[in-house]
Amino acid sequence: MVSSDHGSCTLEIVRLGAQAQVIETHALSDLAIQPIPEDVGRNGCDWKPTVQITIQDEWTSGFYRLQLGNDHDAADAFFVVKATKPGNALLVLSTTTYAAYNDWNAPSFYTGGHESSMKRPLPPGFLTKDQPARFRAANAIELPRDERRAHFAHHSYWSVAAGYANWEHLFVTWAENEGLEFDYATSLDLATDPTLLDPYELYISIGHDEYWSASMRDNVESWVDRGGAAVFLSGNTSFWQIRLEADASRVIAYKFDPDNDPVVGTDAEHSVTTMWSDPLCKRPENEMTGVSFTRGGYANMAHSPPGGGYTVHRPEHWVFAGLDLVQGDVVGADPAVVGYECDGCEMQLVDGRPEPTGAGGTPMNFTILGTAPAKMWETHEIAGGLSGDYVGELNWVAERLAGEDNQENRDVFEQGHAVMGTFERGEGWVFTTGCTDWAYGLVDPVISQITRTVLGRAIDHT
Repeated sequence: MVSSDHGSCTLEIVRLGAQAQVIETHALSDLAIQPIPEDVGRNGCDWKPTVQITIQDEWTSGFYRLQLGNDHDAADAFFVVKATKPGNALLVLSTTTYAAYNDWNAPSFYTGGHESSMKRPLPPGFLTKDQPARFRAANAIELPRDERRAHFAHHSYWSVAAGYANWEHLFVTWAENEGLEFDYATSLDLATDPTLLDPYELYISIGHDEYWSASMRDNVESWVDRGGAAVFLSGNTSFWQIRLEADASRVIAYKFDPDNDPVVGTDAEHSVTTMWSDPLCKRPENEMTGVSFTRGGYANMAHSPPGGGYTVHRPEHWVFAGLDLVQGDVVGADPAVVGYECDGCEMQLVDGRPEPTGAGGTPMNFTILGTAPAKMWETHEIAGGLSGDYVGELNWVAERLAGEDNQENRDVFEQGHAVMGTFERGEGWVFTTGCTDWAYGLVDPVISQITRTVLGRAIDHT
């Protein structure tokens, strides 16, 4: 579906992996403006089809970008090709999080909206952008004003926080260059297909994977219990519960306004779209990942601790095999592998090493491998561009988890950590980095080796 007032354009279908592979080119003509409905944020564009694309059997599973352009303008869209013959590893793209940050002609969940249709374009910069490492969320606020202004003249402000360009493409580029093979799916696939993970030994989450439905969690957790390996190279993971409506084309999240979610006060109150750790949900994400943003926060950016690396606490663990590390070493500092949003857990020192207390749902068998300091933001510290009633996570966590937003309760949660760790669950196991920005660290040989070791253990059972 294309809307244009210039009559014609070229459409390229590009598989966007380590290399950009042009698959097909189409010349589109007789184009016209298709009006944007007033309810586009809720129901999408509802435009007439412009061209039909037939996915061929020989197309490799992957992320496919639709590049549209003429002498006047350019735009893009995407689709994901799933495997016809599944391999042993599956990368699930965090498309529900893309939807949460999508402000194309309607409010996002950060600018006053609580519903987002997947049937509308994503803003510029979500799918591709130049210099993603320079314009990552952890850097963007600190860049010179003129450079920021020039970049955001052509990219959405929210493109630093969500989209394939930020983390997933970096990981895919690294993995394909390493010779690793995996299949692709979206978080909507994960939500709607309870058998999606069945053929696989390894599930991978990358980057900023913030918005999860109950069915997404059900399908990952039950699969791990049956013997799967879930690897979360991501942060702020599953912080907010969402619901899917309209045949899974609409994402719902009331977030800081749960009392207005129509399920409150009904038998379905557990599906309220606020924090998974909220007493109304009664299902903290720690149970799935081992960690939570409620015990993490922000790192290596404004109003947060600098540093960018993990302090190693258990160098003898198999995750660090072949690295010749000692306790107290810091890994990943140069590329700032710890940056933006971080997940942690409540810890206590036992014989000089951190161990989980079990608070908040973190399993007691969770092994803490590395930590880095993080800080939760108050309302007055959050970045600009948000709706006027947006609440700082520190204030919200203090109110919802401790009963009142006061200084005493804020002090409990303000100073957190990114926590790297692993635990066994049922017949399977989980590894987490506890931070969004792991993909930016893959240029570091140590971070690259840790990643190969973790993925290899799941696939090769070594």
